[in-house]
Amino acid sequence: MAISRRVGLAALAVLAAPALLPPAAFAARPGAASARRAASVRRRPASARRPAFVTARRDGAGHAAAVLDAAGRTIFVERLAARGHAAAVSPDGRRAVVFARRPGRFALVLDLERRLRPARFAPPPGRHFYGHGFFSPDGRLVYATENDYEAERGVLGIYDTRAGHRRVGELDTHGVGPHEAVLMRDGRTIAVANGGIATHPEYPRRKLNLASMQPSLAYVERTTGELLDRAAPPPRLRRLSIRRLVEAEAGTIWFGGQYEGPKTDRVALVGRHRRGAGPLDMLPAPRSVYEAMRGYVGSIAASRDGARVAATSPRGGRLTVWDTRSGAVLETRRIADVCGVAPGTRGFVASDGKGRVWIGGEAVRRGGGVEWDNHLTAVTPVAPTGPAEAAA
Repeated sequence: MAISRRVGLAALAVLAAPALLPPAAFAARPGAASARRAASVRRRPASARRPAFVTARRDGAGHAAAVLDAAGRTIFVERLAARGHAAAVSPDGRRAVVFARRPGRFALVLDLERRLRPARFAPPPGRHFYGHGFFSPDGRLVYATENDYEAERGVLGIYDTRAGHRRVGELDTHGVGPHEAVLMRDGRTIAVANGGIATHPEYPRRKLNLASMQPSLAYVERTTGELLDRAAPPPRLRRLSIRRLVEAEAGTIWFGGQYEGPKTDRVALVGRHRRGAGPLDMLPAPRSVYEAMRGYVGSIAASRDGARVAATSPRGGRLTVWDTRSGAVLETRRIADVCGVAPGTRGFVASDGKGRVWIGGEAVRRGGGVEWDNHLTAVTPVAPTGPAEAAA
């Protein structure tokens, strides 16, 4: 992979540092139980309960990464010593990486075929994960959103899966507080949600710069780190922290935000943007829609055909679906503490903090002492049809 001299020099200091976790950061490595599970998997027919979603959860034993089938049933779990956040899935659907919630420092690699945890990695000193990442088109590299907290800047850490997930560089996100980042369908353009909020692990959940925050949606060239475009919310929405991203129609990014202004304000939280189109385009909706979301988008996902986008709000207990062509709201569902959402074969699949999994508006899994965390990631997401927009 070619990294520009500017980006490469910026990465030298962190490349020299070991990216290892202290032993206490994880539960014990898989033992006899995992070996028996792997042997059982090898004996099963190929069609038996294929992994469909990866998520994080909390249960009676603590925190875990969990892999679900298409019906929302748990296939296997791997224990975490702290809270997980979101997952990245390799293009071939065979591996996943589950990232720690901010300001965590662990990433857990899952072998979805053998149902094992073969590896783990961490950022170098001076960095922590923001909880999201993605794979390169060939599946070799993992990119993770990270905080260079002393410099108050966002970076994408780059890890080589063929070299034991060794860190091989980083890219500037051209903003502060990057949360979600996605690789667009052209395979070269990274869309980054720079939330604009400065944080520091010594003050784990404090927001240090709300008076001066500058959220943005940045487009970054994957191999050079070049800033291709950057768009900000309208001035009146300067405190709308851009957090969630998905590419729906080819070349169009849909985003969701979390509003850090007065709670009495009623503002748009969902929008869309195409590179080079100027400021972010916030989508109008009936007043009741955004009021019910209570200033907070938890997750966002596009349907398999790219015709619809769903955004969740755990604070408001709402799942809202938009039409991607017209930008109109199609439906709103009341689901208490809903947050995770992903495309499924029958519309959207959602998960909530009460342990339920929802498919097509029906709760197919309930409770069982489980609380699902923020995100639900499809193992083999099908890209919407149509040509991808080439980067300039």
